[in-house]
Amino acid sequence: MNTLVNNTIHILLAVLLPPLLLGVINRTKAIFAGRNGPPLLQPYYDLIRLFQKGSVFSTTTTWVFRAGPVVGLVTAAIAVLFVPLVNSTAPISFKGDMILFAYLLGLSRFFTTSAALDTGSPFEGMGAAREVTFACLAEPALFMGLLVLARLSGRLELARMLGDSMASNWTTSGAALALVLLSWFIVLLVENCRIPFDDPNTHLELTMIHEVMVLDHSGPALGMILYGAALKLFIFGALIVRLAFPITTSSAWLDWPIFVLGMLIVTVVIGIVESTTARLKMTHIPILLVASCLLSGFGIILLVR
Repeated sequence: MNTLVNNTIHILLAVLLPPLLLGVINRTKAIFAGRNGPPLLQPYYDLIRLFQKGSVFSTTTTWVFRAGPVVGLVTAAIAVLFVPLVNSTAPISFKGDMILFAYLLGLSRFFTTSAALDTGSPFEGMGAAREVTFACLAEPALFMGLLVLARLSGRLELARMLGDSMASNWTTSGAALALVLLSWFIVLLVENCRIPFDDPNTHLELTMIHEVMVLDHSGPALGMILYGAALKLFIFGALIVRLAFPITTSSAWLDWPIFVLGMLIVTVVIGIVESTTARLKMTHIPILLVASCLLSGFGIILLVR
């Protein structure tokens, strides 16, 4: 399959699949709770409804409040182009792109928290403070995991680090990769406001982290936030799939369904985790995030010879 077709499928999956992941998580949680739950395609219906509505903006907000959802969606859309989905190529790839990839996610967080602070609400300010505090512990875990992959692959391109050589790396350095995998799964949960760190469906003032920052958004702006969050889940899920299931066949037409299946498995696992665990106390969240950093750090230590 040529590069143009691969890139086209890559972009189509990045555009169409993210809301379905949220639907799979919700359905998994509903099954564990013994209820029917919302339709599998409910996230698509919600996005369509929001983009058909109008927006209400407070007179106390500035352009920062309106730019937050746009920048969050655009940065996530660019970041997904750096992640290889089925092979050692990605639509955008160059030496050192892993740094830009991480900072695109950081830029998204910066504008989201800035938009929350721009409202002048102490409630949203509290959520923004919690967001950046926990991010200081989650980002090192992501970076150290990338360092492990860079050490194993000898490359600084994200597409090569998560490329076809990953399968052979599991046979030689499986312990280090297993630590990174567990660390990144913890990062996935905290970055996407999933239990045990946060609950995207909660409305308890004293426990909200991510959700509290977007309470003043409505209409298309809220739709961009929700779609950007789904795209972010797709990005971290793709990292987990490429790390845990580095399966490459001789046929690209078989590789793509395998990747989609891997993404669905990851989302089902997220739903199971959310159904079988409770939210952590706010004071216990940093402990688990520090543990994720240590896991990636131990992965680096195992590679030192």
